[in-house]
This record gives sequence, C-alpha cells and structure tokens, in this order.
Amino acid sequence: MARFFTSLLAVLLSALLPAAQAQGTYGSYNGLAVTPQMGWDNWNAFGCNVSETLLLGTAQKIVNLGLKDLGYNYIILDDCWSEGRYENGSLKPNFSKFPNGMKHVGDQLHALGLKFGMYSSAGFYTCGRYVASLGNEKQDAETFASWGVDYLKYDNCYNGGQAGTQLLSYNRYNTMSMALNATGRPILYSLCNWGEDSPWNWAQTMANSWRMSGDVYDSFSRPDVRCPCTGDEDSYLCILPGFHCSILNIMNKMARIVSKSQSGAFNDMDMLEVGNGGMTDDEYKVHMSMWALNSSPLIIGTDIRSISPASLSIYANPAVLALNQDPSAGAGNRVWRYTVPDVDEYGQGEISLWTRTLANRDQVVALVNAGNNSRAMNASLADIFFDYGAANSKQAMTNYDIYDVWGYRMENATASAVLNGTAPAIVNGNSTSRWNASETSYAQGIMMNATALMGKKVGTVPAMGTVKAQVPRHGIALYRLRATGMGNTGKDEL
Repeated sequence: MARFFTSLLAVLLSALLPAAQAQGTYGSYNGLAVTPQMGWDNWNAFGCNVSETLLLGTAQKIVNLGLKDLGYNYIILDDCWSEGRYENGSLKPNFSKFPNGMKHVGDQLHALGLKFGMYSSAGFYTCGRYVASLGNEKQDAETFASWGVDYLKYDNCYNGGQAGTQLLSYNRYNTMSMALNATGRPILYSLCNWGEDSPWNWAQTMANSWRMSGDVYDSFSRPDVRCPCTGDEDSYLCILPGFHCSILNIMNKMARIVSKSQSGAFNDMDMLEVGNGGMTDDEYKVHMSMWALNSSPLIIGTDIRSISPASLSIYANPAVLALNQDPSAGAGNRVWRYTVPDVDEYGQGEISLWTRTLANRDQVVALVNAGNNSRAMNASLADIFFDYGAANSKQAMTNYDIYDVWGYRMENATASAVLNGTAPAIVNGNSTSRWNASETSYAQGIMMNATALMGKKVGTVPAMGTVKAQVPRHGIALYRLRATGMGNTGKDEL
C-alpha cells in the first residue's frame, strides 16, 4: 500500500516539476539527454580487450548492483570491435569477439532494460586503426540502427585534415548527425573530438554531448607534456588537446566554458576513473563531485565485475547523482581560485570555490583543496551568490540549512552487502544512502525532500554568513544549501 501511494505521489508531482525541466526538453536537438547521460564504457579499463562476454557480463552486474536503477543505463562498446566491411560496404563485426553478432548484443542489453552504445570515428580509421565512418555515414548509421544501437560515441582520429576551423569540424560531425536522425531510431550522439575546434560553440544543434578536453587519465594533479593545454591560456584556444590529462587539468579547462552546457547538449569531461587505482579515495570524491556538479556525462570506466566497496559507494551516491541529474542541466561556476604554498609532489597547489544554482533554487557549494595539506576553507554567502549581486543580493541576506552531499555515503559494510547480493531491496525513503531512480526520479525525490538525495544536514549559515569546512588534502567539501524553512523536515515525505 505504501508503495502504491509513493507511485501515485510521484505521478502527481511529475506534473509539477520545475519549469526548467520542461523547457530543457526543447534544448535537445533530438529529444535525448535532457539530463546528462550515464552508463559504462570499456575503454579505460580494458582498451581493445573487448568481447560479447565482457559486455553482457558487465551489463548483468550493473543491473545486479542497482546501478541501472541509479541511471547508469548505457553500455558502450568502444573501439576494436570490427573486422572491416562486407563486400556490400556494411560494417562487419569481429565474430571471434562477438560470435553472435551485434544485434544479439543489443537484444540482450535491451532485455535487461539497458541501452546499447557503439563506437566509430569521424575519420578514415578509428583510434585503434580499425575501419571508421568518414564517407560512409549513411550506411553505417543504418547498420547501427539495424543492430538496435541507442548511442554513438564518435571519435576524431585519422580525420584526413578535415579540422582546423569550427566549420570544417561542424560539417564533418553533422554528416553523421543527419544520418543518425534519418534512420528514425533515437540514437544519442556523443562527439569525441577532444575539444578540438571549440565544439561548445557549434555542437549544441547536432549532438547531445562533446568532449571538451584531451583524454583523462587516472591522476589527480600530475602534469603531462602529452596534455599541453591547462585552461589558463589566453582565450583558452587549445590547438593540441592531447591526452593524459589530469582531473585538476580538466576541471580548470571546464571553468572557462561552463556557460555552454544546457539540457540535451553537455560538455563531456571524459569517462570516470574511479576504481582504477591511480588516486586516493579523497581524490576520487573530487573527481566524481566535479563531474556531477558540471553536468558532465557520467560514464563509468572501471571493471564493474571486481569493483571495491569504496568505489561502488562513490559511483552510487544518490545525493551526488541528484546534482548531475538536476533539471537545471547547467554547470558550476568557479568563483575564485588561489594558489597555495603547500604544493604536492608534482608542484601543484591551489584551492577553489565552485557554485551552482539548481532548478528549485537550492545552491551547490564546492570547496576544493588541491593543496598538499588538509586546511580550513570558507566561502561567504556574498561569494557564493556573486552572480546575483554578491553582498547586495537577497540570496546573501537569507538563512540557509547546510547539507553535506557526501554525509550519507554508503558505508563499506552496506556496499559489501550490495556486492555479495545480501543487501535488502531498496525502498525509497527507507535509506539515507541508497535510491531507485527507476521508481522515483531524482527530480521527484528532491521535491519530496528525500534524505538520500539531499545529503546529511550538518548545520546552518545565517544571512551574510560564511560556510566553513575542514577539507582534506586533494579533497572536497560539497554542500547543498537550502533556504531555511524550505528544507528537509527530518524525514522523507514519501
């Protein structure tokens, strides 16, 4: 009976969601990715070692662990899956890796309630030097549609010099966009051109997301000459996006272009590295938090089959995911950034304040400590609401309740129970650390003041006051502020 009334309330509230959600629908050129896409991609963990067994085994694990019901619903097959073309020119899978063919893979994923993601490149070869789609867009799009593909990651290798101006890149990528649309099948279109030719200026009308940087790698702050741009260049014109870009590097590039994110069209900060072993737990929390705050697609990039409890609890924090899936579909604003003397082993040391206004007017505050020591950090309401008039704004003259978005992170014992299949079924409203977004959406849950989505209430800040936190080395304090009197009642209103 309780579940019936929960479902009924969700239906009734769906008609009352913030106008930003309804308006955002029209921002998507194909009606997809109204909020950032979520899923899993094999590349970061497996590279070219792909197979039907890997994809379907991972898909089943994603369902079993509750990740599908958190929104991770695209299973994306990256490079190295093909074996050239048939005589008629259509793409041919590698049948030693995919013995039952690609339609079978799609059918099996769909039977699990998941969606099938595919990879190609807007070049003569893929980055792994397999056959690609430049000049074959129409035929390849039709092939993808016949296989039941729901998502195309479209890379930029071996592009034959058809880059160097925004118009050249636009025309090359738009050819596939039109071909996908002509199939009549809804296929999310994700550009992977590494930020070359500033896709944030032209991709919104023909794609659902675009990479805004060279490839990420599993390091928090280590500079690498293969990722030569930092975001500090004049006008941020990056001629060589490169690869091996650290989390801090990508964050600082993102700061320049946050205004370009919108519903249906998102800056993609690249796949998530959580669980791959190159960073500390605090660093992975920064990584996950800042990707979520900035409405980046959240694509898991680790081996789900052997994931640790700690990594699962980062990927599965519903309060963080609620920020990413907020109907506002915007990105954070870096209000300030300062260097600090306690640099790390790579000579990096800085602190920053990021903020974001959500659809219901809650405010997100992120205090990032990229220094080498734990430190006390603070942000005044005047700084937090700088865009609204700082100290002269009505927002800064308001009292707020403070919710720690990581405050109810799943404990290791709970995460271990999820991993071994002994955790109880999720009943929304009965847990502070778990959520089923298939049953009740994030937007609906926030309207119901669900504790699992709000985070842990840790205090208040008075009008014209200051938010304070002790932030660990290479760590983050991530808060949701809600005007006092408008917030959580202490229990979920489900």
